[in-house]
Amino acid sequence: MPMSLQELQNKPSVLRGDKVTKIFGYGVNKNTAVNEVNFNFRESEVVSIVGESGSGKTTLAKMVLGLIGVTQGDIYFRDAVRDISSHKKKKEYWKGIQAVFQDPFSSFNMFNRIDTLLLDCINLMGGKKLPKEEKVRLMTDACSFVNLKYEELTNKYPFELSGGQMQRLMIARIFLLKPKILIADEPTSMVDACSRATILDMLLKLRDEVNMTIIFITHDIGLAYYVSDTVYIMEHGQFVESGTAEDVILNPQAEYTKRLISDVPKIHEEWDLSTVAGL
Repeated sequence: MPMSLQELQNKPSVLRGDKVTKIFGYGVNKNTAVNEVNFNFRESEVVSIVGESGSGKTTLAKMVLGLIGVTQGDIYFRDAVRDISSHKKKKEYWKGIQAVFQDPFSSFNMFNRIDTLLLDCINLMGGKKLPKEEKVRLMTDACSFVNLKYEELTNKYPFELSGGQMQRLMIARIFLLKPKILIADEPTSMVDACSRATILDMLLKLRDEVNMTIIFITHDIGLAYYVSDTVYIMEHGQFVESGTAEDVILNPQAEYTKRLISDVPKIHEEWDLSTVAGL
């Protein structure tokens, strides 16, 4: 159930951006991928950043994660300017923010056994010296949370799993890490409809358990409407509209938002392909 605007405003800020900008290249080859965007994500809020390919949403996600640098502007983590100037500080930051990516096959080192992948999460959270039995219990609980059996996964490699199992394994990692912020970049785009609903349910259950803020990066405006408290619409590196999911989707103001909504196919209506480039 989405939170009301009043409930959101009473929640503390966990991640804030002030005129965040990313420019690639120089001179005539300069490309402004993200252009002075502002945002304020709050504790346990579910946010969707919606836009087509090339809108800048994934570049923004990479800046928030600390995977690429910010050209201009500031990112605040828990009301303090984010400092990831050293590897040690970056690792500490990553304890509080993690990601689930679109392609599970590129998210894991295929030469590491699943046990190693899960143990790395335990070690990152300071559990390196825990007894072996406790580590096994933690890994078993994490796998059970996503309807996987640890005893069937132990000593296996990621490439031995199906796409859906690997997506669930990524969520098992998040269960172990329990970050304050999760960035979910098209997390359901490579699975069937049934698995999609299950994965979304798991993510929202995690949100409820640990007050996690979830930021969906998606082109799917229907998904944004059904799971989000707040929606940001991104076009050409800028937010053209933002607000509660209900306000943005049911009462859109920007022409780009209206086009995104009109592009969603309706089962009982003839499809309008006039907005599709090249047709």
